Amino acid sequence: MTHPVIDALLVALTADPANHAVRAHVARLLTEAGRPEEALTHATAVLAAVPDHVEALRIAADAARTLGDDPKAASYARLADALDPMDPPVAPAGTTAATASAGTAPTPVPAPADAPHGAAAAIPDTADEILEQWSDSEPVAEPALGTLGQAGVTLADVGGLASVKKRLDQSFLTPLRNPELSREFGKSLRGGLLLWGPPGCGKTFIARALAGELGASFYEIGLSDVLDMWIGSSERNLRSIFETARRNRPCVLFFDEMDALGQKRSNLRAGGSAMRGVVNQMLSELDGASTENDGLFVLGASNHPWDIDSALLRPGRFDRTVLVLPPDVESRESILRLHLRGRPTERLDLVKVARATDGMSGADLALVCEQATESAMEESMASGRVVPITQRHLQEAAKSVRPSIGEWMETAKNYAMYGNEAGAYDELAAYLKKRRR
Repeated sequence: MTHPVIDALLVALTADPANHAVRAHVARLLTEAGRPEEALTHATAVLAAVPDHVEALRIAADAARTLGDDPKAASYARLADALDPMDPPVAPAGTTAATASAGTAPTPVPAPADAPHGAAAAIPDTADEILEQWSDSEPVAEPALGTLGQAGVTLADVGGLASVKKRLDQSFLTPLRNPELSREFGKSLRGGLLLWGPPGCGKTFIARALAGELGASFYEIGLSDVLDMWIGSSERNLRSIFETARRNRPCVLFFDEMDALGQKRSNLRAGGSAMRGVVNQMLSELDGASTENDGLFVLGASNHPWDIDSALLRPGRFDRTVLVLPPDVESRESILRLHLRGRPTERLDLVKVARATDGMSGADLALVCEQATESAMEESMASGRVVPITQRHLQEAAKSVRPSIGEWMETAKNYAMYGNEAGAYDELAAYLKKRRR
C-alpha cells in the first residue's frame, strides 16, 4: 500500500539527502505503516551521519524488534537510553523486587504533598480525589511545529547578492516599511514571496534576513512539520501553523521545499488525494477569506518552481518571485571571508580564490573553507604547533571541490529555453545567456 506523504518525503530526500530530520521522520512513518525493513534502512542512514541521534536510535530499536532481531534492538535501545535516559518505572511501597521484575507492579500513584516522607501514596476513590491530585501537575505539552524566534540577522549580513537585495527592497521591503503610505493607497500590509534557484545559494538565509529587516518574528517550517501519513492531519498541521503565525504578527512565515509541499495537482494521480488536500488548505490560508492576514508575510523557497501548482503563484499568494543565483566574484569573496572568520590564517588573497571558484554555490564555498581548515589542522597535529590556513590550502581545496549545481543548471536551462511562454524564467534565461558570452 502506498502512502502519498511518505512518497512526497522520499522525493524531498532525493533532492536533499543530508536532511536528517526529514529522514528520521520518514523512518518513523515507515515504522507506523508496517514497513520496518525500510524504516531500519533510513534510521541507520541517519545514524551513519549522526551517531548520537536519539530519535533515530529509538526508531531503529523499534524496527529491529519488529523484524525479530532482539539483540540488535536491545543494542540500539541501550545506546539511546545512555544518551537520553528514560525514567524507569517506580514500584509503590510494599512491592517486592520479584514482583516488580515480573512486570506485575501496578502503576504508581503520587503521594499527597503533605504526606510524610516515605509514606505510601493513597489510591483515590472518587473523581474529585483524582482531580485534586492532578491539580498541581504539569499539563501535557503539545508537539511543536516548526521553529519560531527572532531572525537575528539582516540583509547587511548577506554576503554580496547586491542585485537580489535591490530587487527585494524595491518590490517587497519599501511598501512594507511605509505603512502610512500603504494605507493611503489602500494597499494591504501582507505579502507573499517565492525565493527560487539552485540549492545551496542562501535562500533560507535571505528569508531570515528579510524577517530581520522587517523587525518581525521568523517562523521556519520544514516539510516534516506539515506532512503526516494520516488523512487530514497534514491539513490540520497547516492550519495550526498559520494560526500560530497570526498570533505572533508581525511574522515572516517561511516554508522550505515549496515544490514538494505545493505540488501541481494535475501531476497528483491516484493515491495523491492527500497531497491535493494540502495544496487546497494552503490556498485557503493564503487567501485569508475567513481570516486576517495583515502583518503576516509568507515566504517560500524552492529549487524547482516549475513543479509548484500554478494556483499558488497567482496574485495575492506567492505573487512575487526572486531568483537567487550562484554568487558572483564579489559575493564569493564575502562568503569565503565569512567562513574563515575567527580561524587562524596567514595573509590571504581571497579575490584570487573567488575567481577560481566560478559556478560554485555558497554551500560549495563553505566546503572549500572546511577542507582548507582540515588540511591546516592535519599539518598542525603533525608538527605539534598551530599551522594557519594558507593560500595553498585554499587553492588546493578549491580544486578538489566540484560545483554541486551543474545538474540543476541543466534542468533549469530546459525550462528557460522551452517552457518560458509566460516569461516566468526570463531572469534565468538572461543569466544563462550572459554566461555563454
